[in-house]
Amino acid sequence: MRYLNELREGENIIGHYLCKSRQSLKSRNGKTYLSLKLQDKTGMVDAKVWTLNNDIKSFEENDFIKIDGTVTIFNNEIQLNIKRIRRSEEGEYDPMDYIPCTDKNIDEMYDRLMGYLKTIKDPYLKKLVEEIYFGDKDIAKGFKSHSAAKNIHHSYMGGLVEHTLSVVEICDFMAGRYKYVNRDILIASAMIHDVGKVKEISDFPVNDYTDDGELLGHLMIGVDLINDAAAKIEGFPARLKSLMKHCMIAHHGEYEYGSPKLPKTMEAFILHCADNMDAKTKVIEEALDAGNAQGNWVGYHKMLQRNLSKSDF
Repeated sequence: MRYLNELREGENIIGHYLCKSRQSLKSRNGKTYLSLKLQDKTGMVDAKVWTLNNDIKSFEENDFIKIDGTVTIFNNEIQLNIKRIRRSEEGEYDPMDYIPCTDKNIDEMYDRLMGYLKTIKDPYLKKLVEEIYFGDKDIAKGFKSHSAAKNIHHSYMGGLVEHTLSVVEICDFMAGRYKYVNRDILIASAMIHDVGKVKEISDFPVNDYTDDGELLGHLMIGVDLINDAAAKIEGFPARLKSLMKHCMIAHHGEYEYGSPKLPKTMEAFILHCADNMDAKTKVIEEALDAGNAQGNWVGYHKMLQRNLSKSDF
């Protein structure tokens, strides 16, 4: 199998890939074409079908498809110009080749993350985190294998535990450096800030938004998880529950990024900064990993709205 991260401009490629999205669009001259996103375990690329004819057989999103095309470069990124497509047949592909996975040890990261649970001294918060992680069957079953996003950052198997551990470690580093920080609230909120993504995004290989993901999002799902867990803990303080829910709904930091409230406590603000830092730094890392640099310059990144450079000298 030829993986997507091995493709180079000018190559002809025949292979099997997972069709993550399919759109029928119109060009400026009114001609219909297909815009696709294809995935394997090394990443995702844009693909275009400019000529729709009998060589383009019937297929849908989330089908495995066999393609015949040419590798091009558009806006400094790999793009495929596809001439032929058909659905892949069972036995022609190994599904595990199409599930991107962290290059880190998932069990080791999860154990390190759970180690932070032991450092939470407040009994209510410790029970709250335990109830969310182990009392909810979806999270208990799916947290380690889940992605942290559909496609922006850590969008691979194990991405959720990798991202969560990084955010917790950053918060732990910050907790002792400023007055008025309640470390227990900060670590507990960091551990659960994205657990709702287990219910927001479906399992691999689909890795797409669920109905609740589209209708509610992981912030509101997270609030429900806090409410449900706190209701099972006798005497859980109302003020503490409100502070934890605030960290949940404010951790995106800005209204435009989906937070219904701006961070108004030290813990919520540090959590937002840690989450934002890890996500965006991972985006840059993945751009550098893509190997599309021309000299020291990687090219313009649409999400970050800037031209990225390697630090070689």
